Amino acid sequence: MGILKFMFNGKLEKLDDYRWLIPKSYMEGMRVNGIIYADEKLLPSILKDNAPIQVANSAHLQGIVCQAMAMPDIHWGYGLPIGGVVATDIEKNGVITPGGVGYDINCGVRLIATNLMYKDIAKKIKNLIDVLFSFVPSGVGSNGKIKVDSKESARVFIEGAKWAVNKGYGWDSDLIFAEENGAMKGADPSKVSSRAYERGQDQIGTLGSGNHFLEIQTVEEIFNEDTARIFGLQKDGVVIMIHTGSRGLGHQVCTDYVEKMVKIGDKYGIKIPDRQLVGVPVKSQEGVDYIGAMSSSANYAWANRQVITHLVRRAFEQVFETRAENLGMRLIYDVAHNIAKFEKYNISGEEKLLCVHRKGATRSLAPGHKELPQLYQKTGQPVIIPGDMGRCSYVLRGEEKAVETFYSTCHGAGRVMSRNEALNVTRGRAIDKELAEQGIIARCAERATLREEAPMAYKNVTDIVNIVEKAGLSSKVAKMKPIAVIKG
Repeated sequence: MGILKFMFNGKLEKLDDYRWLIPKSYMEGMRVNGIIYADEKLLPSILKDNAPIQVANSAHLQGIVCQAMAMPDIHWGYGLPIGGVVATDIEKNGVITPGGVGYDINCGVRLIATNLMYKDIAKKIKNLIDVLFSFVPSGVGSNGKIKVDSKESARVFIEGAKWAVNKGYGWDSDLIFAEENGAMKGADPSKVSSRAYERGQDQIGTLGSGNHFLEIQTVEEIFNEDTARIFGLQKDGVVIMIHTGSRGLGHQVCTDYVEKMVKIGDKYGIKIPDRQLVGVPVKSQEGVDYIGAMSSSANYAWANRQVITHLVRRAFEQVFETRAENLGMRLIYDVAHNIAKFEKYNISGEEKLLCVHRKGATRSLAPGHKELPQLYQKTGQPVIIPGDMGRCSYVLRGEEKAVETFYSTCHGAGRVMSRNEALNVTRGRAIDKELAEQGIIARCAERATLREEAPMAYKNVTDIVNIVEKAGLSSKVAKMKPIAVIKG
């Protein structure tokens, strides 16, 4: 299916300094309003990208409740924009749409603490990133050392990160600090195609390509001392951030189910302006099948990040000649940002079970939420927001006001250039040398990837984070700067 880019020709109505309205009168068939979280500084780049039309398109989804939403890192995606959040009422024939989840199912990010300070690794950083680069495969089609046959793959699909821990690739405590404890219920390996099985059999423990990365960072600034201490963050401390997902498996699952849903056409009488948002009722057989395959892919992604965590610990052990436990390498948190989940919310005074699609959006649970680990009950959820490889990343915490977005917030900086644009702009430049001049060591499987992922291809993540904080969705805890990065 080719990408047809629509033009947004409406005017966003300012609700306040950080929220902009697309009224449902903008387009015939919109069931709810659209809301974009942004400020006036960011608005021109959002309008230039035309992604607001995708917010309006998603407002047509059958069973949608409240409003169609987009975070400030919004940019053009497949079906739903990157940064999009929509929820549908299951009991009102609400739909689930693969375009509302994305091709990289459970693309997500995790953050690992250490008890190391920058001074402890300053002289070893080059050796450390080289060892990590040799331990963690990266790049297009990268394969890992872990091979799984169909029977074992099915176990990965059901058990997720627990499968990896049981195989010796991690600690029991890692499962406590992963969203869904690293495994969604409802996975059904029988709904995953043989081609998807094949693509996933040798990619566990690999970064993949594109914007996926493994980054060593130091904590540059602390905004909330008490919360930072509970999270395990300290000024000048060293942390490791991992960003990857379900690799070729998830891409194939999305491809398979988009094709299936397009083929059944008008079976359920669902009308949408963009066929990339094709969907089916959650309770339909096709919906149940997709959920089983999507959940399998999500669990594979958690297993993948868990194995990479194990490889990171082994690399640190080799360089520092001591056990990872002695280095304090505990998992702070792991969050998904391309996923659909079933969650209960109060809608007009009545508790409803909703299908919440987050595509390029991160969960942001408030203090006291029942799904939080005991350690974070008073702080709220660690919200991990990576930036580009030349500036900074953030850890925030969830806030109660985020209930208006189904406890969702931004997921990163958001692109301002396509990959082709970035390649054109950086032609003839050596991005690795430019980063080295900033004190950042970069490794990648293909040099073109560094050009595609050059810092200028992204919005400034600080602008994004300031908006979600001032909108009340999340609040800043710490800011980290990169010192070494492996790009996919």
